[in-house]
Amino acid sequence: MKNKKFRGGYAFAAQRLQKDMVIYMKYRYYRYCSIWIMIMTVFLGSIAFATTPEEHQEIGDAFGVTVSPEINIDAADVAGERTTEVQVVEWGTIVPESDIKTSTEDMVTAGAAQAFQITAADLENWEPTDYWGYKSLGIANVDNHLNIRQTPGEDGKLIGKMSNGAACEILEISDGWAHVTSGKLEGYVSVDYLLTGASAVLRAQQIVKPVASVTTEVLRVREEPNVECPVITTVPYGEELEVRSILDGWVEIDLDGESAYVSAEYVSVAEKLPTAITMSELLYGEGVSDVRVDICQYAKQFVGNPYVWGGTSLTRGADCSGFVLSLYAKYGITLPHSSAAQANCGRRVSLSQMKPGDLVFYTKGGSINHVAMYIGNGQVIHASSPSTGIRISSVNYRTPYVAVSLFD
Repeated sequence: MKNKKFRGGYAFAAQRLQKDMVIYMKYRYYRYCSIWIMIMTVFLGSIAFATTPEEHQEIGDAFGVTVSPEINIDAADVAGERTTEVQVVEWGTIVPESDIKTSTEDMVTAGAAQAFQITAADLENWEPTDYWGYKSLGIANVDNHLNIRQTPGEDGKLIGKMSNGAACEILEISDGWAHVTSGKLEGYVSVDYLLTGASAVLRAQQIVKPVASVTTEVLRVREEPNVECPVITTVPYGEELEVRSILDGWVEIDLDGESAYVSAEYVSVAEKLPTAITMSELLYGEGVSDVRVDICQYAKQFVGNPYVWGGTSLTRGADCSGFVLSLYAKYGITLPHSSAAQANCGRRVSLSQMKPGDLVFYTKGGSINHVAMYIGNGQVIHASSPSTGIRISSVNYRTPYVAVSLFD
């Protein structure tokens, strides 16, 4: 009876793992793995009737695999050539079904053939691999943004923000703070809101996107993929544009939620992860009125919140004109819900004379179609598009048309 019960436990585990494997294969290698499933069925069936580690290995030898008595690994624990996590358990322990379900949902890529070839020594000797240019990848895991400070600690000067999903290179971790570089910034972030190791890689695989980097001094952006159509705007060297599709000689980009086209000859397209944005704090009493400092600091807390066409909520979602409308409403200034109409409010100022808190307008085909708020240091904050939400950009991320001041 004892042996029968022991075999039954393994049979149950074999059936469960087989089911998990079927779900697993649907993710990437469904067409290629029917033969593998048949082999695993025979293998696991044989294992079910083995009662000692030696018998397990004898069966494993027949199949050309190594069965380690020290670790149990479900198929979801292996992702291609990038091993994630291995649970070390006592011999004969069955992993709870809840663990198997969780790991299945978290799978990104496959690699089940390696499942029985990993040992504890492999984990001890594991070294990070280069992922998208990062040796030690960290990913911000927050509701909206993660503060980057000049020194470790909550009292450190704020120098930038990483939106949810933004990447960084981890240089060192100490006392709950990670020393990182991200974009043009180097500083410190709380490790409480940072994914590292395999968790960071798996998350990055979900959010990495193709980006077109401008390689010419001034890039013309057009309405259609041909040189005969009008130029919508221009973009300076080094700006990065979100790619929608690659065409013959052209790249379709996302320009504040609308499709536009640039010549493939003058951009370099590569998969990239989002990075931190520089956020210099305005200081009271340094030539900028208090109300201008207030509205800029107020606006920055909404970075990372969603874009919603027609919306005016700073937390649940707003479009470009709805965003600035709600910002100014806090300071007793009423604006229409239209970027073109907002351009006729207040007084116009030259782009070279803009001050923090002024509105900056952009055009498409000669008509105003987007608005942002200048926050100083050559930056604007705006509700850009459904894919990027509320973000901070260079004021010249596209050619500005006119600026308006609503403050004295």
